[in-house]
Amino acid sequence: MEPYHDSVHGITTIDAQYIKPGIASLQLVVENGHAAFIDTGTTRSLPFVQDVLAAKGIVNTDVDYVIPTHVHLDHAGGAGAMMRAFPNATLIIHPNGASHMVDPGRLWQGTLGVYGEKVADELYGEVIPVDAQRILVADDGFELDFHGRVLRFLDTPGHARHHFCVIDTAHHVIFSGDTMGVSLRMFDGPNGPFVFPTSSPVQFEPEKLHASIDRLMATDPRHIFVTHFGRIEASRQIADSLHRQIDGYVSIAKGLDDPSYPAELRRRIADYMLEEAKSHGVPLPDDKIRAGLKMDADLNADGLAIWMERQRKKQPQ
Repeated sequence: MEPYHDSVHGITTIDAQYIKPGIASLQLVVENGHAAFIDTGTTRSLPFVQDVLAAKGIVNTDVDYVIPTHVHLDHAGGAGAMMRAFPNATLIIHPNGASHMVDPGRLWQGTLGVYGEKVADELYGEVIPVDAQRILVADDGFELDFHGRVLRFLDTPGHARHHFCVIDTAHHVIFSGDTMGVSLRMFDGPNGPFVFPTSSPVQFEPEKLHASIDRLMATDPRHIFVTHFGRIEASRQIADSLHRQIDGYVSIAKGLDDPSYPAELRRRIADYMLEEAKSHGVPLPDDKIRAGLKMDADLNADGLAIWMERQRKKQPQ
């Protein structure tokens, strides 16, 4: 896979080289010689980002904005490194994410709890704090005039409570982070991209995710840039499939007794995602599909388990 790909309307998809090529991306938006980044990859992604800027003749001082869609480290882990490298940049973040950018300690401790110190360091490198004076909080509906290009920010909970999506209003483009799901290019086939929702830990909320998907589709998008991975063409069929699969995840989770977590939930979610991929017509053998989906299937199951635990705590004893 190419390290970067020029797409539409001055947007370039850059491979963050997270875990392996083709898993996570960030989007470079260029307008009148100035640059903005939607999502950041990790600290280890910065050299690839700088290579792309150099290839396009953009100097570090002409990077105006760094915009993580939310603070999960595959989307925002490189923010501090970028802000250090780009001295004129402002970081734009969801109101619920700003404190994590200033002090990423809690994010890092959570990551250590999932991966352990050795793997976490290999995946993310150092997570660098961002100076609070260089942070702009984008409330729901905030609009940014990026050298004549209007970017509108919509609060889109469901995957995370610190998630916004960015709308390029003139070009009908959505930068959707994880709200519009995951669509890895390895699964593309004659029926188009296979897109599946992500319920990864720890703030999955299905009803809010349904509402966020509908809110984004109401903007009449033509192109959607998903962090995992790159551009897909917007369609009602994709949104309908995401809704159906979210309900499928929830139904599986609700159908299991407490002792079944986590192994049985992981198994059933993996089986469900395999069947969804096959039903879509993904042109790969089952073992290749399972291998390609394993990380996401496990994370989705783990997030569903956490969501179910929250639901049980809400119920009267």
